[in-house]
Amino acid sequence: MSRLLLEVSNVDLMIGKQLLLQQINLKISQGEILTIIGPNGAGKTTLLRVALGLLKPTTGTVTPAPGLTVGYMPQRLHLDPTFPLTVRRMLALACKGDWAKVIPLMEEVGATHVLDSPLQTLSGGELQRVLLARALVREPDLLVLDEPVQGVDVHGQVELYQLISRIRDQRGCAVLMVSHDLHLVMAATDQVLCLNQHICCSGTPESVSNHPAFAELFGPAAVKHMAVYVHDQNHHHSHCESCEWRGKK
Repeated sequence: MSRLLLEVSNVDLMIGKQLLLQQINLKISQGEILTIIGPNGAGKTTLLRVALGLLKPTTGTVTPAPGLTVGYMPQRLHLDPTFPLTVRRMLALACKGDWAKVIPLMEEVGATHVLDSPLQTLSGGELQRVLLARALVREPDLLVLDEPVQGVDVHGQVELYQLISRIRDQRGCAVLMVSHDLHLVMAATDQVLCLNQHICCSGTPESVSNHPAFAELFGPAAVKHMAVYVHDQNHHHSHCESCEWRGKK
């Protein structure tokens, strides 16, 4: 049985008079990819911050596994154009001066060709690969990725999702990620949590894409044009439950 890495139980988050998250429950176990989807303003990044312990929930609990190591890839990296930091230097700083780690990490994400490039000169796809390499520095049990394909063309998005799956397979880590992309991400994840302040539905990609709450949130066109999900016959899937997370069985 896979090790449970993180559990969020009955979490509400209120800031001022605004309720940002309501009765959130989720679990993620070793080797699992869980993707949070939802419209703008749904609370996706806020939920990641709560899960990471950066925001304290108003009610409820967040329970990481003992000794859990997390690698985090932010949604945006703000670069100062007057401070031309190279990729090699940034990763060396992240590795605390252990230069021997830098090249293997860049080989793993397929970006050795930009090692000596200033960060400001990278394409969207190159920058995302570098940020992914930085998230892997601590050899995490759990990778937390906030919009990992942001600013990348469709072909590059497919490659990045394949890379994320390959990293999961090779390292045995879990991946918790946020995505706006309803089509490509459905074929690149084990479980989906559809969020709009509360959990509208959750489960396998195919069960979520067929759930009435998904159609209500994203519209019938999103359901009609959903990319075909390739089902893994080796998995036994739970069905999608409205406002509930049951995880893998």
